[in-house]
Amino acid sequence: MNTSSTDSKLTNPTLANQANKVLTTQLCELLGCRYPIIQTAMGYVALPELVAATCNAGGFGFLAAVTIPIEEVEAAILKTASLTNQRFGVNFHMFTPGADKIADIILKHQDKVAAVSYGRGPNPDTIARFKQAGIALVPTVGKTQHAIKAVKIGADAVVVQGGEGGGHTGSAPTSIIVPQTVDAVNVPVIAAGGFKDGRGLVAALAYGAVGIAMGTRFLMTTDSPVAMTAKQRYVEVDDTDKILVTHALDGMPLRLIQNELLAKLEGQGRARALLFALINGWQCRKITGMSIFDLLKSALVFRNDGLTATQTLMSANAPVLYSKTWVEGKPAEGALPGGQIAAAIDELESCEAVIQAIMQEAQQRLDALTN
Repeated sequence: MNTSSTDSKLTNPTLANQANKVLTTQLCELLGCRYPIIQTAMGYVALPELVAATCNAGGFGFLAAVTIPIEEVEAAILKTASLTNQRFGVNFHMFTPGADKIADIILKHQDKVAAVSYGRGPNPDTIARFKQAGIALVPTVGKTQHAIKAVKIGADAVVVQGGEGGGHTGSAPTSIIVPQTVDAVNVPVIAAGGFKDGRGLVAALAYGAVGIAMGTRFLMTTDSPVAMTAKQRYVEVDDTDKILVTHALDGMPLRLIQNELLAKLEGQGRARALLFALINGWQCRKITGMSIFDLLKSALVFRNDGLTATQTLMSANAPVLYSKTWVEGKPAEGALPGGQIAAAIDELESCEAVIQAIMQEAQQRLDALTN
Protein backbone atom coordinates (compact mmCIF):
# COMPACT_ATOMS: atom_id res chain seq x y z
CA MET A 1 0.00 0.00 0.00
CA ASN A 2 1.34 3.41 -0.95
CA THR A 3 1.35 5.51 2.22
CA SER A 4 3.91 8.16 1.34
CA SER A 5 1.27 10.91 1.43
CA THR A 6 0.08 9.97 4.90
CA ASP A 7 3.06 8.57 6.80
CA SER A 8 4.44 12.07 7.34
CA LYS A 9 1.37 12.87 9.38
CA LEU A 10 2.22 10.11 11.84
CA THR A 11 4.78 11.42 14.31
CA ASN A 12 6.05 8.05 15.52
CA PRO A 13 7.44 5.53 12.94
CA THR A 14 6.37 2.57 15.07
CA LEU A 15 2.82 3.88 15.30
CA ALA A 16 2.87 4.56 11.57
CA ASN A 17 3.72 0.93 10.90
CA GLN A 18 0.98 -0.18 13.27
CA ALA A 19 -1.54 2.05 11.51
CA ASN A 20 -0.55 0.68 8.09
CA LYS A 21 -1.02 -2.87 9.35
CA VAL A 22 -4.45 -2.01 10.72
CA LEU A 23 -5.55 -0.57 7.37
CA THR A 24 -4.25 -3.53 5.36
CA THR A 25 -6.90 -6.02 6.38
CA GLN A 26 -8.12 -9.49 5.43
CA LEU A 27 -10.32 -7.80 2.85
CA CYS A 28 -7.24 -6.57 0.98
CA GLU A 29 -5.80 -10.08 1.03
CA LEU A 30 -9.05 -11.73 -0.05
CA LEU A 31 -9.82 -9.41 -2.97
CA GLY A 32 -6.35 -8.21 -3.89
CA CYS A 33 -7.09 -4.51 -3.40
CA ARG A 34 -4.84 -1.88 -1.76
CA TYR A 35 -7.46 -0.46 0.58
CA PRO A 36 -10.34 -2.09 2.51
CA ILE A 37 -13.04 -0.20 0.62
CA ILE A 38 -15.74 -1.77 -1.55
CA GLN A 39 -17.92 -0.02 -4.13
CA THR A 40 -21.24 -1.85 -4.08
CA ALA A 41 -23.10 -3.15 -7.13
CA MET A 42 -25.86 -0.61 -7.77
CA GLY A 43 -27.90 -1.46 -10.85
CA TYR A 44 -27.48 1.08 -13.69
CA VAL A 45 -24.73 2.79 -11.63
CA ALA A 46 -21.95 0.24 -11.10
CA LEU A 47 -20.96 0.13 -14.76
CA PRO A 48 -17.45 -0.42 -16.16
CA GLU A 49 -16.31 3.19 -15.80
CA LEU A 50 -17.21 3.45 -12.10
CA VAL A 51 -15.90 -0.02 -11.25
CA ALA A 52 -12.58 0.66 -12.99
CA ALA A 53 -12.24 4.08 -11.37
CA THR A 54 -12.75 2.49 -7.95
CA CYS A 55 -10.20 -0.26 -8.59
CA ASN A 56 -7.65 2.16 -10.04
CA ALA A 57 -7.98 4.26 -6.87
CA GLY A 58 -7.15 1.25 -4.68
CA GLY A 59 -10.64 0.09 -3.74
CA PHE A 60 -12.61 -2.89 -5.03
CA GLY A 61 -15.57 -2.40 -7.35
CA PHE A 62 -18.46 -4.70 -8.19
CA LEU A 63 -19.98 -4.60 -11.68
CA ALA A 64 -23.78 -4.69 -11.52
CA ALA A 65 -24.68 -7.42 -14.02
CA VAL A 66 -28.22 -7.58 -12.61
CA THR A 67 -29.37 -4.72 -14.85
CA ILE A 68 -27.19 -5.58 -17.84
CA PRO A 69 -28.84 -7.74 -20.55
CA ILE A 70 -27.28 -11.21 -20.51
CA GLU A 71 -25.94 -10.85 -24.04
CA GLU A 72 -24.01 -7.74 -22.95
CA VAL A 73 -22.50 -9.03 -19.69
CA GLU A 74 -19.32 -10.40 -21.25
CA ALA A 75 -18.72 -7.14 -23.12
CA ALA A 76 -19.17 -5.22 -19.86
CA ILE A 77 -16.60 -7.43 -18.11
CA LEU A 78 -14.14 -6.97 -20.96
CA LYS A 79 -14.69 -3.21 -21.03
CA THR A 80 -14.05 -3.00 -17.28
CA ALA A 81 -10.87 -5.02 -17.70
CA SER A 82 -9.74 -2.67 -20.49
CA LEU A 83 -10.00 0.29 -18.09
CA THR A 84 -8.10 -1.23 -15.14
CA ASN A 85 -5.34 -3.77 -14.61
CA GLN A 86 -6.89 -4.71 -11.25
CA ARG A 87 -9.29 -7.61 -10.74
CA PHE A 88 -12.84 -6.67 -9.81
CA GLY A 89 -16.16 -8.23 -8.81
CA VAL A 90 -19.45 -9.05 -10.53
CA ASN A 91 -22.88 -8.99 -8.93
CA PHE A 92 -25.85 -11.00 -10.23
CA HIS A 93 -28.92 -12.89 -9.06
CA MET A 94 -28.34 -16.64 -9.09
CA PHE A 95 -32.06 -17.38 -9.29
CA THR A 96 -32.93 -15.45 -12.45
CA PRO A 97 -33.22 -17.05 -15.89
CA GLY A 98 -29.84 -16.97 -17.59
CA ALA A 99 -27.88 -17.02 -14.33
CA ASP A 100 -25.97 -20.11 -15.49
CA LYS A 101 -24.82 -18.22 -18.57
CA ILE A 102 -23.55 -15.34 -16.45
CA ALA A 103 -21.73 -17.80 -14.20
CA ASP A 104 -20.11 -19.36 -17.28
CA ILE A 105 -18.95 -15.92 -18.46
CA ILE A 106 -17.49 -15.07 -15.05
CA LEU A 107 -15.64 -18.38 -14.89
CA LYS A 108 -14.35 -17.83 -18.41
CA HIS A 109 -12.84 -14.55 -17.25
CA GLN A 110 -11.72 -15.56 -13.77
CA ASP A 111 -8.36 -13.93 -14.46
CA LYS A 112 -10.25 -10.62 -14.36
CA VAL A 113 -13.00 -11.39 -11.82
CA ALA A 114 -11.87 -11.92 -8.23
CA ALA A 115 -15.27 -12.13 -6.52
CA VAL A 116 -19.01 -12.36 -6.99
CA SER A 117 -21.70 -10.78 -4.88
CA TYR A 118 -25.38 -11.67 -4.60
CA GLY A 119 -28.40 -11.38 -2.36
CA ARG A 120 -31.46 -13.56 -2.08
CA GLY A 121 -31.82 -16.90 -3.82
CA PRO A 122 -28.22 -18.24 -3.73
CA ASN A 123 -27.73 -21.41 -5.75
CA PRO A 124 -25.56 -24.05 -3.99
CA ASP A 125 -24.40 -25.57 -7.30
CA THR A 126 -23.34 -22.18 -8.68
CA ILE A 127 -21.58 -21.36 -5.42
CA ALA A 128 -19.69 -24.66 -5.60
CA ARG A 129 -18.50 -23.83 -9.13
CA PHE A 130 -17.11 -20.49 -8.02
CA LYS A 131 -15.42 -21.96 -4.96
CA GLN A 132 -13.73 -24.61 -7.08
CA ALA A 133 -12.40 -21.83 -9.34
CA GLY A 134 -11.12 -19.82 -6.37
CA ILE A 135 -13.49 -16.89 -6.93
CA ALA A 136 -14.47 -15.27 -3.62
CA LEU A 137 -18.14 -15.27 -2.64
CA VAL A 138 -19.22 -12.03 -0.96
CA PRO A 139 -23.01 -11.80 -0.48
CA THR A 140 -24.79 -8.82 1.04
CA VAL A 141 -27.17 -9.37 3.97
CA GLY A 142 -29.28 -7.21 6.23
CA LYS A 143 -29.66 -9.58 9.17
CA THR A 144 -27.23 -11.64 11.22
CA GLN A 145 -29.21 -14.84 10.69
CA HIS A 146 -28.93 -14.33 6.93
CA ALA A 147 -25.15 -13.99 7.29
CA ILE A 148 -25.02 -17.28 9.21
CA LYS A 149 -26.97 -19.03 6.44
CA ALA A 150 -24.76 -17.49 3.76
CA VAL A 151 -21.61 -18.76 5.44
CA LYS A 152 -23.06 -22.25 5.79
CA ILE A 153 -23.46 -22.53 2.02
CA GLY A 154 -20.04 -21.15 1.16
CA ALA A 155 -19.68 -17.39 1.61
CA ASP A 156 -16.03 -16.36 2.01
CA ALA A 157 -17.00 -12.95 3.47
CA VAL A 158 -20.25 -11.07 4.02
CA VAL A 159 -21.25 -7.45 3.55
CA VAL A 160 -23.60 -6.52 6.39
CA GLN A 161 -25.76 -3.47 5.76
CA GLY A 162 -27.30 -1.54 8.62
CA GLY A 163 -30.58 0.34 8.41
CA GLU A 164 -28.81 3.60 7.50
CA GLY A 165 -28.04 2.19 4.07
CA GLY A 166 -29.92 3.00 0.88
CA GLY A 167 -32.24 0.79 -1.11
CA HIS A 168 -33.73 -2.30 0.50
CA THR A 169 -32.72 -2.23 4.12
CA GLY A 170 -33.44 -3.58 7.57
CA SER A 171 -34.16 -1.83 10.84
CA ALA A 172 -31.02 -2.61 12.88
CA PRO A 173 -28.40 0.17 12.81
CA THR A 174 -24.90 -0.58 11.57
CA SER A 175 -23.40 -0.10 15.05
CA ILE A 176 -25.48 -3.04 16.32
CA ILE A 177 -25.73 -5.46 13.42
CA VAL A 178 -22.05 -5.41 12.41
CA PRO A 179 -20.53 -6.37 15.80
CA GLN A 180 -23.34 -8.88 16.29
CA THR A 181 -22.53 -10.54 12.96
CA VAL A 182 -18.77 -10.45 13.59
CA ASP A 183 -19.41 -12.49 16.73
CA ALA A 184 -21.70 -14.91 14.91
CA VAL A 185 -19.69 -15.94 11.84
CA ASN A 186 -16.14 -17.14 11.20
CA VAL A 187 -15.53 -15.23 7.94
CA PRO A 188 -14.56 -11.58 7.38
CA VAL A 189 -17.39 -9.07 7.76
CA ILE A 190 -17.56 -5.85 5.73
CA ALA A 191 -19.64 -3.03 7.20
CA ALA A 192 -22.14 -1.10 5.07
CA GLY A 193 -24.69 1.60 5.79
CA GLY A 194 -23.67 5.12 6.78
CA PHE A 195 -20.05 5.32 5.60
CA LYS A 196 -18.28 8.05 3.65
CA ASP A 197 -14.97 8.92 5.34
CA GLY A 198 -11.93 7.78 7.30
CA ARG A 199 -13.63 8.13 10.66
CA GLY A 200 -16.24 5.67 9.47
CA LEU A 201 -13.59 3.22 8.30
CA VAL A 202 -11.82 3.29 11.68
CA ALA A 203 -15.17 2.87 13.45
CA ALA A 204 -15.98 -0.17 11.28
CA LEU A 205 -12.61 -1.71 12.10
CA ALA A 206 -13.30 -1.10 15.79
CA TYR A 207 -16.60 -3.00 15.40
CA GLY A 208 -14.54 -5.97 14.18
CA ALA A 209 -15.20 -5.51 10.46
CA VAL A 210 -12.39 -5.80 7.89
CA GLY A 211 -13.50 -2.85 5.79
CA ILE A 212 -16.41 -0.80 4.53
CA ALA A 213 -18.76 -1.04 1.54
CA MET A 214 -20.30 2.13 0.14
CA GLY A 215 -23.01 2.70 -2.45
CA THR A 216 -24.31 6.25 -2.04
CA ARG A 217 -20.80 7.70 -1.64
CA PHE A 218 -19.70 6.20 -4.99
CA LEU A 219 -22.97 7.10 -6.69
CA MET A 220 -22.21 10.70 -5.70
CA THR A 221 -18.89 10.90 -7.56
CA THR A 222 -17.83 12.43 -10.85
CA ASP A 223 -17.05 8.90 -12.11
CA SER A 224 -20.62 7.74 -11.56
CA PRO A 225 -22.71 7.37 -14.77
CA VAL A 226 -25.82 8.70 -13.01
CA ALA A 227 -27.48 11.60 -14.83
CA MET A 228 -26.37 14.97 -13.46
CA THR A 229 -29.97 16.01 -12.83
CA ALA A 230 -30.29 13.06 -10.45
CA LYS A 231 -26.89 13.64 -8.81
CA GLN A 232 -27.94 17.20 -8.08
CA ARG A 233 -30.98 15.91 -6.17
CA TYR A 234 -28.67 13.85 -3.95
CA VAL A 235 -26.31 16.77 -3.35
CA GLU A 236 -29.22 19.03 -2.39
CA VAL A 237 -30.39 16.74 0.44
CA ASP A 238 -29.28 18.26 3.72
CA ASP A 239 -31.46 16.49 6.29
CA THR A 240 -31.68 12.77 7.07
CA ASP A 241 -35.41 13.23 7.69
CA LYS A 242 -35.71 13.59 3.91
CA ILE A 243 -34.22 10.11 3.38
CA LEU A 244 -36.88 7.76 4.66
CA VAL A 245 -37.90 4.12 4.64
CA THR A 246 -41.09 3.37 2.75
CA HIS A 247 -43.09 0.31 1.71
CA ALA A 248 -44.90 2.19 -1.05
CA LEU A 249 -42.57 1.29 -3.89
CA ASP A 250 -42.47 -2.51 -3.82
CA GLY A 251 -44.03 -3.55 -0.52
CA MET A 252 -40.66 -4.02 1.19
CA PRO A 253 -38.71 -1.57 3.38
CA LEU A 254 -36.81 0.67 0.99
CA ARG A 255 -34.79 3.76 1.90
CA LEU A 256 -35.39 6.57 -0.59
CA ILE A 257 -34.90 10.30 -0.83
CA GLN A 258 -38.23 12.10 -0.77
CA ASN A 259 -39.43 13.30 -4.15
CA GLU A 260 -42.58 13.96 -6.14
CA LEU A 261 -43.15 10.33 -7.14
CA LEU A 262 -42.78 9.00 -3.60
CA ALA A 263 -45.36 11.45 -2.30
CA LYS A 264 -47.74 10.27 -5.01
CA LEU A 265 -47.14 6.57 -4.33
CA GLU A 266 -47.68 6.93 -0.59
CA GLY A 267 -51.02 8.61 -1.21
CA GLN A 268 -52.49 6.08 -3.64
CA GLY A 269 -54.77 3.18 -2.79
CA ARG A 270 -54.12 -0.55 -3.12
CA ALA A 271 -55.84 -0.93 -6.51
CA ARG A 272 -53.81 1.87 -8.12
CA ALA A 273 -50.62 0.49 -6.54
CA LEU A 274 -51.19 -2.91 -8.12
CA LEU A 275 -51.97 -1.38 -11.50
CA PHE A 276 -48.78 0.66 -11.27
CA ALA A 277 -46.86 -2.55 -10.51
CA LEU A 278 -48.33 -4.36 -13.52
CA ILE A 279 -47.29 -1.54 -15.84
CA ASN A 280 -43.77 -1.54 -14.45
CA GLY A 281 -43.58 -5.32 -14.66
CA TRP A 282 -44.22 -5.06 -18.38
CA GLN A 283 -41.58 -2.34 -18.73
CA CYS A 284 -39.12 -4.44 -16.73
CA ARG A 285 -39.67 -7.29 -19.19
CA LYS A 286 -38.74 -5.01 -22.07
CA ILE A 287 -35.67 -3.57 -20.28
CA THR A 288 -34.22 -6.95 -19.25
CA GLY A 289 -35.36 -8.96 -22.26
CA MET A 290 -37.07 -11.48 -19.98
CA SER A 291 -40.07 -13.39 -21.30
CA ILE A 292 -43.35 -13.68 -19.44
CA PHE A 293 -42.29 -17.21 -18.46
CA ASP A 294 -38.99 -15.84 -17.10
CA LEU A 295 -40.83 -13.24 -15.03
CA LEU A 296 -43.10 -15.91 -13.59
CA LYS A 297 -40.09 -18.08 -12.65
CA SER A 298 -38.45 -15.14 -10.89
CA ALA A 299 -41.69 -14.33 -9.12
CA LEU A 300 -41.85 -17.91 -7.82
CA VAL A 301 -38.40 -17.47 -6.26
CA PHE A 302 -39.57 -14.28 -4.55
CA ARG A 303 -42.61 -16.12 -3.16
CA ASN A 304 -40.42 -18.98 -1.92
CA ASP A 305 -38.18 -16.37 -0.29
CA GLY A 306 -41.04 -15.27 1.96
CA LEU A 307 -42.51 -12.35 0.00
CA THR A 308 -46.27 -11.89 -0.13
CA ALA A 309 -48.19 -12.00 -3.40
CA THR A 310 -48.44 -8.21 -3.38
CA GLN A 311 -44.71 -7.76 -2.76
CA THR A 312 -43.92 -10.24 -5.52
CA LEU A 313 -46.14 -8.37 -7.95
CA MET A 314 -44.60 -5.02 -6.99
CA SER A 315 -40.97 -6.23 -7.20
CA ALA A 316 -40.51 -4.85 -10.73
CA ASN A 317 -41.20 -1.30 -9.57
CA ALA A 318 -37.74 -0.66 -8.14
CA PRO A 319 -35.53 -1.39 -11.20
CA VAL A 320 -37.84 0.46 -13.58
CA LEU A 321 -38.01 3.55 -11.38
CA TYR A 322 -34.27 3.51 -10.69
CA SER A 323 -33.69 3.55 -14.43
CA LYS A 324 -36.06 6.47 -14.80
CA THR A 325 -33.96 8.48 -12.35
CA TRP A 326 -30.39 7.37 -12.97
CA VAL A 327 -30.44 6.62 -16.71
CA GLU A 328 -33.15 8.91 -18.09
CA GLY A 329 -32.33 11.74 -15.69
CA LYS A 330 -35.92 12.28 -14.52
CA PRO A 331 -35.63 12.33 -10.70
CA ALA A 332 -39.15 13.69 -10.21
CA GLU A 333 -40.64 10.70 -12.06
CA GLY A 334 -38.44 7.93 -10.70
CA ALA A 335 -37.12 6.67 -7.37
CA LEU A 336 -34.05 8.03 -5.55
CA PRO A 337 -32.59 5.21 -3.43
CA GLY A 338 -29.93 6.46 -1.09
CA GLY A 339 -28.43 6.05 2.33
CA GLN A 340 -28.78 8.58 5.12
CA ILE A 341 -25.16 9.52 4.49
CA ALA A 342 -26.30 11.46 1.40
CA ALA A 343 -27.30 14.29 3.73
CA ALA A 344 -23.65 14.62 4.78
CA ILE A 345 -22.22 14.78 1.24
CA ASP A 346 -22.39 18.19 -0.42
CA GLU A 347 -20.08 17.87 -3.41
CA LEU A 348 -19.12 15.47 -6.18
CA GLU A 349 -15.52 14.26 -6.25
CA SER A 350 -13.68 11.56 -8.19
CA CYS A 351 -13.30 8.03 -6.82
CA GLU A 352 -9.58 8.73 -6.50
CA ALA A 353 -10.20 11.82 -4.35
CA VAL A 354 -12.81 10.06 -2.21
CA ILE A 355 -10.67 7.00 -1.48
CA GLN A 356 -7.48 8.94 -0.83
CA ALA A 357 -9.32 11.25 1.59
CA ILE A 358 -10.75 8.24 3.42
CA MET A 359 -7.38 6.58 3.82
CA GLN A 360 -5.64 9.80 4.87
CA GLU A 361 -8.26 10.58 7.49
CA ALA A 362 -8.20 6.99 8.75
CA GLN A 363 -4.44 7.26 9.28
CA GLN A 364 -4.92 10.53 11.14
CA ARG A 365 -7.61 9.06 13.38
CA LEU A 366 -5.45 6.05 14.20
CA ASP A 367 -2.55 8.33 15.01
CA ALA A 368 -4.74 10.41 17.32
CA LEU A 369 -6.01 7.29 19.09
CA THR A 370 -2.54 5.86 19.67
CA ASN A 371 -0.92 9.07 20.98
